[in-house]
Amino acid sequence: MDPLEAFQTLDLRIGRILKAEPHEKARKPSYKLWIDFGPLGVKQSSAQITELYRPEDLPGRLVVAAVNLGVRSIAGFPSEVLVLGARDEKGRVVLLTPEREVPLGEKVF
Repeated sequence: MDPLEAFQTLDLRIGRILKAEPHEKARKPSYKLWIDFGPLGVKQSSAQITELYRPEDLPGRLVVAAVNLGVRSIAGFPSEVLVLGARDEKGRVVLLTPEREVPLGEKVF
């Protein structure tokens, strides 16, 4: 498989966080997220983003997520999508987000 084909197998979409709460059963500090992907519906994710973000600040934020990796159970919570981020110079996860408003569920290419 060439690199372009490999990238195209990953389905990256834009979603908006609706709700966030601490995931108290997770081994590593995490939040439970509920994310609206428009025509794809609302999906859940467990995200290790507690160092830079508070749960009350997350609703309304646009995020980029991989939506076709299957469901994983994270300490009993179904994580349906993988929210993307990058580490800053201190190793904290910074969420990837579009620089302006785009439709929910929009494919990243």
